Amino acid sequence: MGEEKIVTTTCAHNCSACCVLKVHVRDGVAIRISTDDNVEKEGYHQRRACLRGRAYRERLYHPARLKYPLQRVGKRGEGNFRRISWDEATTVIADQLRKITAKFGPASRYINSSSGIGGVLGEREFFRRLLSVYGGGFLNFHNSYSAACAMPATEYTFGTFRTGSSRDNWQHARLIILWGHNPAETTFGTNTTYYLKLAKEKGAKIIVIDPRYSDSAAALADEWIPLLPTTDNALMAAMVYVMIKENLYDRQFVEKYCLGFDEAQMPEGIPPENSFAAYILGSSDGTAKTPAWAEKITGVPAGTIYRLAREYATLKPAALIQGLGPQRHAYGEQPVRGAAALATITGNVGVLGGWASGCGIYTAARLATLPYHNPVKASISCFTWPEAILRGPDMGPGDGLKNAEHLPCGIKFMANLAGNCLINQHSDINSTSQILADEDLCEFILVADEFMTSSAMFADLLLPSTNFMERIDIIAPWSFMEYIVFQDKAVEPRYECRTGYDWMLEVAEKLGVGEEFSQNKTYEDWARYIVDKTREYDPAFPSYAEFTEMGFYEKKIGDPQIAFREQIENFDANPFSTPSGKIEIFSPRLFAMGKHDEIPAVPRYIPSWEGPEDPLKSEFPLQLVGWHSKRSTHSTMFNSNWLEETVPHRLWINPEDAKLRKLVEGDRVRVFNRRGELEIKVKVTVRIMPGVVAIPQGAWQKPDDGGTDLGGCINILTSYRPTPWARGNPQHTNLVQVEKKEGVSR
Repeated sequence: MGEEKIVTTTCAHNCSACCVLKVHVRDGVAIRISTDDNVEKEGYHQRRACLRGRAYRERLYHPARLKYPLQRVGKRGEGNFRRISWDEATTVIADQLRKITAKFGPASRYINSSSGIGGVLGEREFFRRLLSVYGGGFLNFHNSYSAACAMPATEYTFGTFRTGSSRDNWQHARLIILWGHNPAETTFGTNTTYYLKLAKEKGAKIIVIDPRYSDSAAALADEWIPLLPTTDNALMAAMVYVMIKENLYDRQFVEKYCLGFDEAQMPEGIPPENSFAAYILGSSDGTAKTPAWAEKITGVPAGTIYRLAREYATLKPAALIQGLGPQRHAYGEQPVRGAAALATITGNVGVLGGWASGCGIYTAARLATLPYHNPVKASISCFTWPEAILRGPDMGPGDGLKNAEHLPCGIKFMANLAGNCLINQHSDINSTSQILADEDLCEFILVADEFMTSSAMFADLLLPSTNFMERIDIIAPWSFMEYIVFQDKAVEPRYECRTGYDWMLEVAEKLGVGEEFSQNKTYEDWARYIVDKTREYDPAFPSYAEFTEMGFYEKKIGDPQIAFREQIENFDANPFSTPSGKIEIFSPRLFAMGKHDEIPAVPRYIPSWEGPEDPLKSEFPLQLVGWHSKRSTHSTMFNSNWLEETVPHRLWINPEDAKLRKLVEGDRVRVFNRRGELEIKVKVTVRIMPGVVAIPQGAWQKPDDGGTDLGGCINILTSYRPTPWARGNPQHTNLVQVEKKEGVSR
């Protein structure tokens, strides 16, 4: 046997972290994976991988990996393919690009959102470059499936979505509220739970607000407050009511830094009773947002609301840290603005130990990207691509279209690279499948992936991607971007798998733009380009040789970095980046939209369709939410047998709801609504509140002949109904019924 070598790399999939993986290789084979074992010291904490990271060897050597290019035969979506050569495959792509571009123009070409994207050298990034040098660009998208509502709602409040601080700031907090935030399972940056534990050791009280008693609640919380999904803003409004009535809010802070908290702070020209306080106290709509009012909506006892409001207003500094789950609801923009308003009126913005809430992104390091120029300016919300296929020319700004009055045509060429959002991760799988199956709508679908996912089944051409251990790349976390990692190549690509750059260069040459696409650079040359450009931003960043040897670069930040400290300490010299220069609790821009019922100018509770007040509850009485399980990153790794043994895929149901349905642990059930039906086993547990059930998102769809999903994919049941402002995904807004599957034993 040959000598064992250890290659340091990192996961390339979108869990937001970038933990250290050490791949142990012997005779060209990865024999095991370990993680960061460097000595802990001041300023350095180990970036240890979770169970997903340690299970990637099973994915690398999985027998179901795609091995060679495949071309569809039969109807789209049936999953029937024939093997072809790479030369044939790249010829097909070039021919389709020529034909569709000539017939419909560059705006007919679209690169779908993807979560298995890799780093700056990912397939999606290189395909953007290819379409920029051939045919005049492509239709853009904005927002993300992760944070579609969080980013614009935060930006309209503070002038930026980068409202996070460095995590060492939490050690100075007296109270931390994790509102729909579950870092123990979603990671949300390597070591996030470590920083929270440090804060707890230093005396911070931690409260978790979530319909589920999540792993984060179990590991960290002093208190769990369950509330019904879609009702976050009712709880927030009642907290503000208590703070106003008991004079607990920071009046001086509000008067100096805010717009629209009360009538005295309103901009000129706005009619009376449109301030935030007018809504809270009921002078604008006749309903005071009391804790008793909120209890009937949220399920949170009024006494708990009083205590929570008083604690958040008086235990200062305090950090209200939002997860992204609450904004994946029907009116997901509202909880983002509501939490930002709470942080603001308590004076917890711009101070040590505080947290501005909202999106919460923090960036210390900066990483360059591949160069490309896209002449097409039109941009759709990434969730609305089915509309762009179905009725593209009819879409306008009211549908979330930016930089254009309408689209010239629908999407005709779709590239879905390292992603499963064509089917599995998109809402309402059954209706989405019908749109994709119609070849008169989108004429060509290109998919590159490692496996035959449900999205790959709809490919006209399916290409086998390399695993991240089979290529180099450069990766940075997106939630707490404090470091940049070199993803080293551990083993050679298996079968006929090729990097995206490799086959795209072949396509570019067949289109006559090979030299323009490549600039005579190899794949590794582009990695060197990224490093050189990054060094222009940050002279402390190492050279390429140093970086590949080090394995990662950490930006030294010194003392805790605090969002908006400059604004709070010297407001006259550093106003906020909003049009008014203040924190806009009242947004004149939102008011000007004139859609006050669904897009209010101040954060409001709006009763949700398929929420707890929807009359549809008489037919489908349970609210269904998804969550990000520690067994997978979205749908990545859901085909891992190792992780299924560790974290079985189950529907969580409260004992009260289980008893009504005569269910016991392990029963197989039907979960259904008017959009579809799936089967799954149940976990009966007090860790979820009555009236709510939950299914981990990411399960691979496996429809039977009748259309029932046997894989337990939640998106069989979710709705395609974009949020009113951001046009984001409301995938936690669902009413369902649960029944025991008759004739099936446990």
